[in-house]
Amino acid sequence: MLHAVLDYARATLPNSEPGFIERPLGWLIELTASGEFSGAVPLSNRRERREVRERCPEMRNMRAGRTGKRSHFLVETIKAALLYVKDKDSHFLVRDDDTTQRRHAFFAELTAQASRSLPALKALKMFLENETELGRARKQLGEAGANENDWIKFRIDGFDPLTDAAVLAWWREWFARDKTQPVKSGHTQGASEAVVDLLTGELVVPARTHAPVKGLSDVGGNAETPLVTFDKDAFCSFGLDAALNAAVSEVNAKLYADGLTDLLRKSHVLAGARVAHWYKAPIEDVLDPLAWIEGLYSDAQRAASALAEARALLDSIRAGSRITSASNRFYAITLSGSTGRAMVRDWMEGSFEELLTNAVRWFSDLEIVSVSGERPAPDPKLETVVTCLLAEKKQAQKYSDWIKAVGAARSDLWHAALNYQRSIPPATLARIVALLPAFFMRDDVKKLLSPAKPIEDSETGLLLARLYARMGLIKAYFIRSIPGGESIMKPHLNPDHPEPAYHCGRLLAVLAGLQRSALGDVGAGVVQRYYPAMSQTPGLTLGRLIANSRNHLSKLEGGLPWWYEQQIAEIMSRIGDSAPRMLDLIGQGLFALGYYQQLAALRAPTKIVNEDTEPGEQ
Repeated sequence: MLHAVLDYARATLPNSEPGFIERPLGWLIELTASGEFSGAVPLSNRRERREVRERCPEMRNMRAGRTGKRSHFLVETIKAALLYVKDKDSHFLVRDDDTTQRRHAFFAELTAQASRSLPALKALKMFLENETELGRARKQLGEAGANENDWIKFRIDGFDPLTDAAVLAWWREWFARDKTQPVKSGHTQGASEAVVDLLTGELVVPARTHAPVKGLSDVGGNAETPLVTFDKDAFCSFGLDAALNAAVSEVNAKLYADGLTDLLRKSHVLAGARVAHWYKAPIEDVLDPLAWIEGLYSDAQRAASALAEARALLDSIRAGSRITSASNRFYAITLSGSTGRAMVRDWMEGSFEELLTNAVRWFSDLEIVSVSGERPAPDPKLETVVTCLLAEKKQAQKYSDWIKAVGAARSDLWHAALNYQRSIPPATLARIVALLPAFFMRDDVKKLLSPAKPIEDSETGLLLARLYARMGLIKAYFIRSIPGGESIMKPHLNPDHPEPAYHCGRLLAVLAGLQRSALGDVGAGVVQRYYPAMSQTPGLTLGRLIANSRNHLSKLEGGLPWWYEQQIAEIMSRIGDSAPRMLDLIGQGLFALGYYQQLAALRAPTKIVNEDTEPGEQ
């Protein structure tokens, strides 16, 4: 896994180097040649989502040393560099905080050391020793609304230390010397003996600590989360602790950490984890099958069908017009944080052509008719497919708490999307079947599925997306679990379906339409009153519904009574002499699919035998 990440970092991050890191800078502190403060210039703006990032020196082992707290070189937070802490009343104050004071002292001392060899930094040394000038800087930053954790850099009379070769050379030399200094009793920051690098197979001096991964704070991690570390005796074989049990050179440790950090910047959250993907050879965004599966479309792409795009691209590869794409490979990694560590939850890789084949099958298996009955529903993104297994999120509920229940399902469905031979677990079907009775009985869903065209808004769109994902996932489950499932499970209504459970669902949709045609909106109708019983024990419920239907037929005029009688008779012939007394999990899934597809067929704009009605009306 990390071999591929290492290759990615080497190809895309030429500036990755131990002792350096890219940081988002908040402010530029201008100084005169004599060390006086001359102004603070904002570099980034959170509200406008404008961010300035620069390559900056990075200190290793921030808690090492006699004082126990260190700082970075030249670029630090305002709190550590200037002893600035935001305060509601005075905007700033110097907090008598031992940690902050020690970090500030280390920052000033490191600058003083550098200034002995680099005269250009003497002005910064003088500024850090002058409490009056520090106070002026804190005051202006406070009035400008600076945050104490904003990163700052310095410019001295037009001179930028971060771009000066001599300054950077001094830092590299200091960083190399620091590697040999003791961290705690009996340990130095790196091992002294050469061992085999687990990533490259080369003999290297391993890094004692690995650079942290950034970008997992919203999925259980910290701002900086290590991927490799050991702190339990059971993991410390042969006396090797920290990261020495996973021997990697400092250069490679920095490369893979920077590679993961860069990938996480381009990743997206999927059910409580972050998913990142890339290709061995870069491809156009519009031809990215993983983006189609994950639902990472631009506005223009959303208008097109992902299934159609995938099929067209696959055809072009098989015809030989896209040979380069055929030889490409994809990589996908899923990460989250747990108790301060980065956790790799999943890893997949394979050929580009296999990916396309699987994407085509995934969208084809999920394809379901829309509620209008006219066209296929939009292709669902994977997040919707995973979260459709959950009940509605409560208003005060955190997303991370809501999504915990489907952590395992996320991995199952992700693998099913990228491998058409992978079945969908029965637990997935069980979750959907358990949710559907309450879902179909909701007033807003009832209104959504009525003959009138639903009002298009964000709430309606979310309901439809969840409905389509659930119905499509039921269909996909049967396609992948039943021999010959593709010929039986259609995106639209299949009047020739062999299972009585499917036709029991159809019958409920027709009887609900009959009641609506006869009585209009009666509040709690057939679906609201009988869906749970009919979907679980149709043999015990069917007789009562058929008896009620006769009363409804008597209230209809024109050709409608005859049309409904024909519909009911056709469905009853498929059910046979005896409806199933009870339906198991499989039967309830087929019932739900039959109900939905029949409902969509009833809404399709087709002329029924009644001169007084418009096409599609019941």
